[in-house]
Amino acid sequence: MPRHIVFTDKAAKPPAAYSQAVRAAGLVFVSGTAPHDPATGKIVGTTVQEQTRQCLTNISAILEAAGSSMDRIVSVTIVLADEDDFAGMNEEYLRWFPSDPPARQGAKLPARIPGLKVSIAAIAEA
Repeated sequence: MPRHIVFTDKAAKPPAAYSQAVRAAGLVFVSGTAPHDPATGKIVGTTVQEQTRQCLTNISAILEAAGSSMDRIVSVTIVLADEDDFAGMNEEYLRWFPSDPPARQGAKLPARIPGLKVSIAAIAEA
Protein backbone atom coordinates (compact mmCIF):
# COMPACT_ATOMS: atom_id res chain seq x y z
CA MET A 1 0.00 0.00 0.00
CA PRO A 2 1.28 3.47 -0.77
CA ARG A 3 1.78 5.97 1.99
CA HIS A 4 0.69 9.58 1.80
CA ILE A 5 2.44 12.40 3.67
CA VAL A 6 -0.08 14.73 5.33
CA PHE A 7 0.55 18.46 5.77
CA THR A 8 -1.66 21.38 6.66
CA ASP A 9 -0.77 24.98 7.46
CA LYS A 10 -3.63 24.92 10.02
CA ALA A 11 -1.28 23.10 12.43
CA ALA A 12 2.25 23.93 13.50
CA LYS A 13 4.91 23.12 10.93
CA PRO A 14 7.15 20.27 12.10
CA PRO A 15 10.93 20.26 11.78
CA ALA A 16 12.24 18.87 8.49
CA ALA A 17 13.05 15.55 10.20
CA TYR A 18 9.43 14.33 10.28
CA SER A 19 5.96 14.78 8.80
CA GLN A 20 2.86 16.05 10.60
CA ALA A 21 1.27 12.72 9.75
CA VAL A 22 1.45 9.76 7.41
CA ARG A 23 -1.61 8.03 5.99
CA ALA A 24 -1.03 4.34 5.30
CA ALA A 25 -2.76 0.97 5.63
CA GLY A 26 -6.12 2.59 6.40
CA LEU A 27 -4.72 4.58 9.32
CA VAL A 28 -3.38 8.08 9.97
CA PHE A 29 -0.27 8.25 12.15
CA VAL A 30 0.01 11.76 13.65
CA SER A 31 3.47 12.68 14.90
CA GLY A 32 4.02 13.99 18.40
CA THR A 33 2.34 17.38 18.28
CA ALA A 34 3.41 20.23 20.51
CA PRO A 35 1.21 23.20 21.48
CA HIS A 36 2.61 25.57 18.88
CA ASP A 37 0.50 28.24 17.20
CA PRO A 38 0.45 27.50 13.44
CA ALA A 39 0.82 31.19 12.54
CA THR A 40 3.64 32.16 14.90
CA GLY A 41 5.32 28.86 15.76
CA LYS A 42 5.31 29.90 19.43
CA ILE A 43 4.06 27.76 22.31
CA VAL A 44 0.45 28.58 23.20
CA GLY A 45 -0.44 28.91 26.87
CA THR A 46 1.35 28.62 30.16
CA THR A 47 -0.90 25.98 31.74
CA VAL A 48 -1.02 22.32 30.81
CA GLN A 49 -4.75 22.70 30.07
CA GLU A 50 -4.08 25.45 27.49
CA GLN A 51 -1.22 23.49 25.96
CA THR A 52 -3.24 20.27 25.82
CA ARG A 53 -6.05 22.17 24.06
CA GLN A 54 -3.61 23.53 21.47
CA CYS A 55 -2.05 20.08 20.89
CA LEU A 56 -5.50 18.61 20.28
CA THR A 57 -6.53 21.55 18.09
CA ASN A 58 -3.43 20.92 15.96
CA ILE A 59 -4.15 17.18 15.80
CA SER A 60 -7.74 17.91 14.75
CA ALA A 61 -6.50 20.08 11.86
CA ILE A 62 -3.99 17.42 10.78
CA LEU A 63 -6.62 14.67 10.86
CA GLU A 64 -9.01 16.84 8.84
CA ALA A 65 -6.28 17.35 6.22
CA ALA A 66 -5.86 13.56 6.12
CA GLY A 67 -9.60 12.99 5.62
CA SER A 68 -10.14 11.76 9.18
CA SER A 69 -11.36 13.27 12.45
CA MET A 70 -10.96 13.23 16.21
CA ASP A 71 -13.76 10.68 16.65
CA ARG A 72 -11.75 8.20 14.57
CA ILE A 73 -8.71 8.23 16.88
CA VAL A 74 -7.93 4.76 18.17
CA SER A 75 -4.79 5.49 20.20
CA VAL A 76 -2.93 8.46 21.66
CA THR A 77 0.42 8.86 23.36
CA ILE A 78 0.67 11.76 25.78
CA VAL A 79 4.07 12.95 26.93
CA LEU A 80 4.23 15.27 29.96
CA ALA A 81 7.20 17.29 31.19
CA ASP A 82 5.94 17.04 34.78
CA GLU A 83 3.82 14.15 36.06
CA ASP A 84 2.16 16.59 38.48
CA ASP A 85 0.41 18.06 35.39
CA PHE A 86 -1.50 14.82 34.76
CA ALA A 87 -4.75 15.98 36.37
CA GLY A 88 -4.80 19.27 34.43
CA MET A 89 -4.00 17.54 31.14
CA ASN A 90 -6.65 14.91 31.80
CA GLU A 91 -9.26 17.59 32.59
CA GLU A 92 -8.84 19.14 29.12
CA TYR A 93 -8.39 15.76 27.40
CA LEU A 94 -11.76 14.54 28.70
CA ARG A 95 -13.47 17.55 27.07
CA TRP A 96 -12.30 16.22 23.71
CA PHE A 97 -13.11 12.57 24.44
CA PRO A 98 -16.14 12.58 26.79
CA SER A 99 -17.15 9.02 25.93
CA ASP A 100 -15.59 5.97 24.30
CA PRO A 101 -12.07 7.44 24.56
CA PRO A 102 -9.19 6.00 22.53
CA ALA A 103 -6.52 3.75 24.00
CA ARG A 104 -3.87 5.85 25.72
CA GLN A 105 -0.23 5.61 26.76
CA GLY A 106 1.90 8.09 28.66
CA ALA A 107 5.55 8.99 29.02
CA LYS A 108 7.83 11.67 30.45
CA LEU A 109 8.98 14.48 28.17
CA PRO A 110 12.68 15.28 28.19
CA ALA A 111 13.02 18.87 29.46
CA ARG A 112 14.61 20.34 26.34
CA ILE A 113 12.20 23.07 25.28
CA PRO A 114 11.55 25.79 27.85
CA GLY A 115 7.85 26.20 28.63
CA LEU A 116 6.77 23.00 26.86
CA LYS A 117 4.52 20.96 29.16
CA VAL A 118 2.92 18.39 26.85
CA SER A 119 3.17 16.69 23.46
CA ILE A 120 0.55 14.33 22.01
CA ALA A 121 0.73 11.77 19.18
CA ALA A 122 -2.26 9.93 17.74
CA ILE A 123 -3.30 7.09 15.47
CA ALA A 124 -6.69 7.33 13.76
CA GLU A 125 -8.69 5.42 11.21
CA ALA A 126 -8.36 7.04 7.80
